[in-house]
Amino acid sequence: MAQINTCLKRIFTIFNVFFAIVGGVIIALALLSQVVTSGDGEGLEDRTAGLIGLYTVGAVTMVIAILGAYGAHRENRACLIVFLVCMVIGSLMMLRVGIPAASARPKLESVLKEKFQQLLPLDTASPNVKVMAERLQGTLHCCGLFSYRDWEDQIPDSCDCDREEQMMEGKCQSVSYRDLLMQRYTKSVYIKTCFPIILHYVFMFSNIMIGVIFTLAVLALLGMALSSAMIHQIRHPNRPVVLMTVPAIFTTAPPKYQELHNPPGY
Repeated sequence: MAQINTCLKRIFTIFNVFFAIVGGVIIALALLSQVVTSGDGEGLEDRTAGLIGLYTVGAVTMVIAILGAYGAHRENRACLIVFLVCMVIGSLMMLRVGIPAASARPKLESVLKEKFQQLLPLDTASPNVKVMAERLQGTLHCCGLFSYRDWEDQIPDSCDCDREEQMMEGKCQSVSYRDLLMQRYTKSVYIKTCFPIILHYVFMFSNIMIGVIFTLAVLALLGMALSSAMIHQIRHPNRPVVLMTVPAIFTTAPPKYQELHNPPGY
C-alpha cells in the first residue's frame, strides 16, 4: 500500500526533474566555457579549476536528483533521508559561497582595473602578457586596455583596422607613432579599448554564477521541505502532514459567569 500522498509524490518528482535539468544546464555551461576558452593558450590555465568546479556541481546535482526521484518512486526511506541530508549540506554551502560573492560584486570593477593597470605599459610587459593582449585585441577588435597609448609608440598589428572597418563610422581612428628609427607614421586602429569589453564578460559570468548559486540554494530549501514531508508520511502513514496550525484566537469565548433563572411557578 502506498504510504506517500500521490500529489506530493508527483510534486516531488517534478521538482527532481527540474533539479536534474539545472544540473544539465550547469554541465552545458561548463562545456561551453571550455570550448570558448580552449584556444586561449597558456594565459588561461586558471580556468581549469573553475571548469572542474562547474562539472562537479552539475554532476552532483544530477545524481542527487536521481536519488530523490528513486526514493520517492520506491518510497525508500533511506534514499529520502540521504537526499534530505544532501539538501541541508547543499543549501548551507550555496549560501556560504553566494552571500560573499554577491557582496563582493560591486568591488569587482575597481579590483580588475587595479590589476590591469599594473600591466602597463604593454610594450614593456612580459611576453605572456603581450601575447594575451594581442590575442584579445584580434578577437575583440579593440586596442589597448584603457587606450591605444598603453602600447606607447609600439602599437602592434592586432590594433589595425582592415579596409572594410575603416569605412565604418566610429569604428577606427587615425593615430601617429614612431618606429625604432624615430620616424613618424600614421595608422588606423580600433577606437574601442579592451578593458570595458573584458569587464562586460566578467560581469556576465559573475551574474550567471551568482544566479546559479542562489537558484541551487532555493531548490535545496524546497527539496528539504518536500523530502521532510515525505519522510514524515512514511514514518506515520495514518497521520496527515500539518505544516502550520493557526490557533482560533478570534472565536468568542463563553462567559465566565452565567446568571441562573428559576422557572416561574404556575
